[in-house]
Amino acid sequence: MASKINPDLFSHQVQQETPCPQCGAALLMRHGKHGPFLGCSAYPDCDYIKPLHQNDGHIIKALGVPCPECQHELVLRQGRYGMFIGCSHYPECHHIETQNSVPAEPQQQPWLCPECGTGHLVKRNSRYGKAFYGCDGYPKCKFAVNAQPVAGECEACGYPLLVQKKLASGEKHQCANRKCQHIQSS
Repeated sequence: MASKINPDLFSHQVQQETPCPQCGAALLMRHGKHGPFLGCSAYPDCDYIKPLHQNDGHIIKALGVPCPECQHELVLRQGRYGMFIGCSHYPECHHIETQNSVPAEPQQQPWLCPECGTGHLVKRNSRYGKAFYGCDGYPKCKFAVNAQPVAGECEACGYPLLVQKKLASGEKHQCANRKCQHIQSS
């Protein structure tokens, strides 16, 4: 015997009890490319929406360290571009710890940027936590490599920078030029 399934269970719109603050119509829970949100049932006449999942800098953990500007506690926050350390007294205090204020691991050598010739390559982390090396002249120079730079010149094209590549046969040096990518002989 087949049971009857309620079609509302598979609907992408679930009605909420709170009315729309703009027009008073019912709010519907909808799903979009940025996650779930509440939208007015009178759409398109009323365009009210309210996101349900926000990456607005909510606090993950209190650090127990005073803010250098206002002496309130520093906290670890999750924001749109990843985690960062900021003052717990935001928005009154806008202090954010930068990478320069955290002691960095010593670099072996400041590699000269092969693109602009004036900047140096520095180790940075992407918003996903993956390390890369980019020019400190950013945003004027957008040169970046994912592997660790090595001093040297390419045997094939003469490019002034190599990167350390981990292969099955061991670690090798490869040309940092994306068009060449020649693996050095020794």
